[in-house]
Amino acid sequence: MALREAKEHSGYSTSDRERFLDEPAKRKGRTEFARDRARIIHSFALRRLAAKTQVAVPWASDFPRTRLSHSLECAQVGRELGAALGADPDLMEGACLAHDLGHPPFGHNGELALAKLAEPCGGFEGNAQSFRLLTRIEAKTVDESGLSVGLNLTRASLDAATKYPWSSLENSKKFGVYRDDEEIFNWMREGAPEQRSAMEAQIMDWSDDVAYSVHDLEDALVTGHIKLEGLRSDLPNLFQVAKSEYLGDLTEAEAREALDSLQALSCWPKEFDRSHRQLALLKDLTSQLIGRFALAAERETRAHYGDGELTRYSANLLVPRQQRVEVALLKAMPGFYIIRAEKSQDLYQRQRELLGELVDAVLERAPGSLESFFLQEWYRSTTDSERLRVVIDQVASLTDPGAYALHQELTGKKR
Repeated sequence: MALREAKEHSGYSTSDRERFLDEPAKRKGRTEFARDRARIIHSFALRRLAAKTQVAVPWASDFPRTRLSHSLECAQVGRELGAALGADPDLMEGACLAHDLGHPPFGHNGELALAKLAEPCGGFEGNAQSFRLLTRIEAKTVDESGLSVGLNLTRASLDAATKYPWSSLENSKKFGVYRDDEEIFNWMREGAPEQRSAMEAQIMDWSDDVAYSVHDLEDALVTGHIKLEGLRSDLPNLFQVAKSEYLGDLTEAEAREALDSLQALSCWPKEFDRSHRQLALLKDLTSQLIGRFALAAERETRAHYGDGELTRYSANLLVPRQQRVEVALLKAMPGFYIIRAEKSQDLYQRQRELLGELVDAVLERAPGSLESFFLQEWYRSTTDSERLRVVIDQVASLTDPGAYALHQELTGKKR
């Protein structure tokens, strides 16, 4: 059956649809952003997210989300919110699917460990690693000299997946590009306002927060990490986590009002006994919370900018303060009850030690310890810093089970 010719979205220019290397479509029937989405879906990096930790260790039981299931849920939220605001749905879905590609094994704990280990080669940041995967490591397109330019996405798709459009020189903790990836980054940002995220990247970021806050609450309730009856007494701790990790100007009064507001919702559970009825009500809670947070952003943004296609740099996503506070408080719940729980600290310490030993072992045995993806970069490296970056790339790409397996293979230790 012949594909119907797709129509390009009018809110994007020819420049927005350009690729770093010109690459005409092999067949008609898809827009440039649909091509981008397909490339991300078929990438090695996306598939590997199925075995990477989101918050709770997914194989500790059958229920908790992985980094892949989180990305799929983020993509659903982002596609619909983006479409409601006039952004291209395929572009939005692709950006949301790509936003966590660079996260290493063991979730944010792994990211912190690799950031320290990678200090001699410029540090490690999950968002910058995602950009590196999209533009270098995933070898879908190569230039005339045979070097990979990654998935060779369009300028607008890359920009939509870039949460922090600056390098570590501007912010050493949160940044979107390593110095040796700046050529494509600078191409992507041609004509863009300095350090300003594209509208699509802002939608992606809020969709990430919404999916994270709502679905990790669901996971924590089902696995028993969160007890509804304890939220009120633990509010001071939840406030501290929310303020330090998610919303720096949060006040205690705002946190208290947010909990009151959430608990006053008709969908908020009064108890949770894991019965079918309670599980169904929990699904209703996640659905209504997602709708609450997405619709609040849509209405606030439309009220300010009016109708029309709000794309690229024509607008900013506006989210009411109340919803930002509620999302921060929800994110603080698994943050306090799981990530900061005393019983989690021994596991996190062992994970950090494993990654340190693994980086040393891969570096010591390279190039024999490297996957084929990284051999060409290794042979092109001329300094210790460049070689360490290749090893960090290899370790960051691993799944959680893959990190354990490679560590045992190279060190003989079983953890």
